[in-house]
Amino acid sequence: MRRNILGEVFVLTVLAARPALCAAPLADPVPVARAETIARDMTTALHRFDVPGAVVMVVRNGKPSLVQTFGERDAARNLPVRRDTHFEIGSITKQFTAACILQLQEAGKLRLDRPLADYLPDAPHAKEVTLRQLLTHTSGLHDYFDETLAGRPISYSNLIGRGAALPLDFPPGSRWSYSNTNYLLLGKVIEAVSGESYGAYLTRHILGPLHMTETYTTADEAHLPDMALGYRHVDGKRVHAPITDPGWAGAAGFLVTTLDDLAKWDTALSGGKVVSLSDYRQMATAFMTTKNGSANYGLGLFVDTAYGQPRIGHTGGSLGFTTADEYFPRQGVRIVAFTNLADDTPEAGETLTNIVFADLYPALAAAAATPSPGEDAAVTQTMRDAFRALQTGRGYARFAAHLRGKLEGGAGAGFVSGLGPYGAPSGQIFKGRRREANASWYAYVLQFGPGAFMPFAVKLGPDGAVSGISVG
Repeated sequence: MRRNILGEVFVLTVLAARPALCAAPLADPVPVARAETIARDMTTALHRFDVPGAVVMVVRNGKPSLVQTFGERDAARNLPVRRDTHFEIGSITKQFTAACILQLQEAGKLRLDRPLADYLPDAPHAKEVTLRQLLTHTSGLHDYFDETLAGRPISYSNLIGRGAALPLDFPPGSRWSYSNTNYLLLGKVIEAVSGESYGAYLTRHILGPLHMTETYTTADEAHLPDMALGYRHVDGKRVHAPITDPGWAGAAGFLVTTLDDLAKWDTALSGGKVVSLSDYRQMATAFMTTKNGSANYGLGLFVDTAYGQPRIGHTGGSLGFTTADEYFPRQGVRIVAFTNLADDTPEAGETLTNIVFADLYPALAAAAATPSPGEDAAVTQTMRDAFRALQTGRGYARFAAHLRGKLEGGAGAGFVSGLGPYGAPSGQIFKGRRREANASWYAYVLQFGPGAFMPFAVKLGPDGAVSGISVG
């Protein structure tokens, strides 16, 4: 999933392995030379970040035009990734949950702008937040998720109780902050309104009608012979990761599927076969917060840009996997990538989709890498020094006193854990200056190798000290 560090949106990517071009028939196939470039660049990234296995698909007009597989679904047994290998898709599940809610609204059984209390009166802050705020991650509900515990069974009551006594992080609708709690509760709303379990509703109203016969949940993994095993790095060593317990993920992220099944879903959803076309447009339209403008998130879908191009989709992360499902409307192309590596610094799944897009549209990638005029070398050095200080937790001298105090008081630890693993940027692209009162914001895109980049901005006051930062 696109990460959230100390309230700042944090979007990223990366990958690695041996390519095997799929021999299955493809519609409007990607030219051979371009497909070979994609395979080469993907392999380089996979090796760089020690990703065991991956699979990627390019879809045009609802039909696959490129499928490539890389590496191993089970490294210990040397079992290769195949087109039909099952992967956990984590938070890509959220778009399924959002669609279920919209189906129930279309059936007249709920309304998005009613309070949660209408459907779950005993839920935390149920009278304060609406279903739409849950769907858009603007409720202010604190995220319950704890990856150190997520491999162990847990009940819904214990899970929701973890944050029940906590105040809202911000007034509902005023800001955006990614929280799995929102979608855990939406799953329970589906059950309360439909009278079915979340899984039963999903099967009867979505998976069955769309003939998604290869879509399961994390509870089914032990019975899937071609299931990829998940991995992560611990102290620099790649280790086998536990399966995310379905009780921890549920409607927020417990689905397991294949490339072709997810392609069925994507085509049906955007084609008005799951919800109405007007409701799909709602899903794909960014919510506007009252304080911070666009949330860059609609109903179960991120709505943002990459390489300067509009992008609609979602990433998924679990204890052993990162995935991405991204649609670029101007190009009419969808890029899906599954990996069995959980590291999110950067995320392998989204890095792969970035690499594929850049190789498909090199002119657009080159244009996005063109710096804006007016770059000041001294400001760029200040920015690099500030970023390095955030990565290491040391040397906050470039920061204004108030911000330095926050970082030294504990806030810096989150940046160290989130930014440190990226290592030093391989380059930066200046993206412009914006004045704000007696200060100026300077925007950059930091680069960390093919497909891995990070928007980063610093605010400098008249004295040249860093008085604000923005990641993502």
